[in-house]
Amino acid sequence: MSVGIKDVARVASVSAATVSRVLSGRNVDPAMRERVLAAVHSTGYRPNLAARRLRSRHSNTIGLIVADIRNPFFTAVSRAIEDLAYARGMRVILCNTDEDPARETMYLQLMQEERVTGVILAPTRQGLTRIARTKPDYPMVLIDRVAPGIAHDCVVLDNMTMAGLLVEHLHERGFRRIAGLFGASSSTGAERRAGFEAAAQRLDLAAEAIPVPHGDGEVVEIMNDLLGRPDRPQALVASNGVTLLAVLRALHRHGLSVPDDIALAGFDNEGWMDIVGTGAGGGLSVIEQPVEEIGRTAMAMLIDRLDHPDGAARKVVLAGRLISRGPSTSFSPVTGR
Repeated sequence: MSVGIKDVARVASVSAATVSRVLSGRNVDPAMRERVLAAVHSTGYRPNLAARRLRSRHSNTIGLIVADIRNPFFTAVSRAIEDLAYARGMRVILCNTDEDPARETMYLQLMQEERVTGVILAPTRQGLTRIARTKPDYPMVLIDRVAPGIAHDCVVLDNMTMAGLLVEHLHERGFRRIAGLFGASSSTGAERRAGFEAAAQRLDLAAEAIPVPHGDGEVVEIMNDLLGRPDRPQALVASNGVTLLAVLRALHRHGLSVPDDIALAGFDNEGWMDIVGTGAGGGLSVIEQPVEEIGRTAMAMLIDRLDHPDGAARKVVLAGRLISRGPSTSFSPVTGR
């Protein structure tokens, strides 16, 4: 039979309430504390963590809910947050919504039931509307995605500026026909698309922004269409690492190389990107996102929110860094293609 608090109390000749106070770390007479701890040892009592969570306001656990764990950005940010949480003696529950609002709702309910200390969330686009209308029992920090009217702390990239920087980078290297593939299920994709279109209009480029539903299959269809045109794009921009890899695979299937046949640029900086493109024109240029800083900032905001629950919501906007592996300025795709 399992040993309960009442069994410990009987062995120690104290009340069950006293045993509970000792186990929760509250002030108890030192001699009585020793008696209770000795009884715990002799009976082999083990606390019921689920019951403790029900009695406690927090579980010292962080809920981390991301939209697509396959995305290198979310993988890297999750690692950064977990490292910081571990250093603070906190645990992390990691959930992946796969851009599904129903799964997102389920996981947010799970966090409520688990009485987590707080949640760091990369919301779905539809989820942003619901989040704007509700206020959970735990503090929440949004990462990567946000919308007007959201009363939660958030950490985001300056997506419009960074997307525009990629367009300018390609323009400086002589590219005039550019197509961009942007996620259709997130506010991040919408912001990057807006930045892409604004920069293309400013530079008077023949640019096309294409929304991509969640999934690699749609990328294949889009690429088949783009590459089958007589005036196919000279350069492509992908709005995240997953799409970037899907585009590269499609180019390979069509027998095209980067950058000799077509230039490619995008977001996220993964190790494999160093080996893409060995021609004279250079390789794959990307916006490297400050994943460590995003993780540190999100954790710091969450901890601070626990201490100051009634303060105004804060928004931190971070800049990325252009990693230029693109064609040199002497390469002229305008005349060469």
